[in-house]
Amino acid sequence: MRILFASFATLLFLGTAMPAWAQDQASPPAASPPPAITPPPVASTGQGRLDQLFADLKRERNEKAAERIAGRIWNEWNQSGSASIDLMMQWAQKATEDQKFDVALDFLDQVVTLQPNYAEGWNRRATVHFLMKNYGKSMSDIDHTLHLEPRHFGALSGLAQIMAETGHKQSALEAWQKVLAIYPMMRSAQDQVSALSEELAGEGI
Repeated sequence: MRILFASFATLLFLGTAMPAWAQDQASPPAASPPPAITPPPVASTGQGRLDQLFADLKRERNEKAAERIAGRIWNEWNQSGSASIDLMMQWAQKATEDQKFDVALDFLDQVVTLQPNYAEGWNRRATVHFLMKNYGKSMSDIDHTLHLEPRHFGALSGLAQIMAETGHKQSALEAWQKVLAIYPMMRSAQDQVSALSEELAGEGI
């Protein structure tokens, strides 16, 4: 989840060829066959772009370059495909910044109702619930987010923070480790894994 959690998204080509013996015996067609339809490259779709960005993020070992890739992933996540949803997300963001959390929730409730498959709507609402210390509701929205986008390192970071704040250090560690499996160069996740590992080792876990 971005607001606090950063401080806090295959094409299978089946080729069949006519055997040589069948080609030899086949009569020429009366008319030219229709041209084959070439599918768009995978990367031209939103999902294809995300898949490529996540692959790049996992390989990248330069922290600043990884941050740029992560920023492009956030840009993809923020694209709802609806002007009205985008506008409500902007209003919710402004209300959150002004700490008018109830107003932000009103907008975000509408977002997840109108577009329930938009992962970032759930993630943004989880952020607001976290800021209000409504941890149960925040975790429920995180669950929705991760169901729609299991690679959402922002939502996983939020989950890790909730686990840590509620005293579940082992679960927090596991959540941060999942973040690093997706985004290995996230500095905050690296620091948290190191700190929690030392704490748990000292406690005999």
